[in-house]
Amino acid sequence: MHEMSLINDLIHKMEGIARQRNVSKITKARVRLGALSHISADHFRDHFVEGTKGTVAEGAALEIEIAEDLADPHAQDILLLSVDIPEKE
Repeated sequence: MHEMSLINDLIHKMEGIARQRNVSKITKARVRLGALSHISADHFRDHFVEGTKGTVAEGAALEIEIAEDLADPHAQDILLLSVDIPEKE
């Protein structure tokens, strides 16, 4: 499933950020769906919830930005824009 490979890539990036910052939880993720990414926000959200189970991002709030620029070099991508981590663990 193509969507799950994209989600797994995002999870891998979030786990790397969590390791760098020495935290065990991501509380919020912000992503941008490219204009040509061929996935709706609702569909992406469903896959995100399922794919993050048992990871540092399980239960994280998800903010989705929808790009409309077809000429954007990232129009086919799903980009991780930022993550929030807890103040203190």
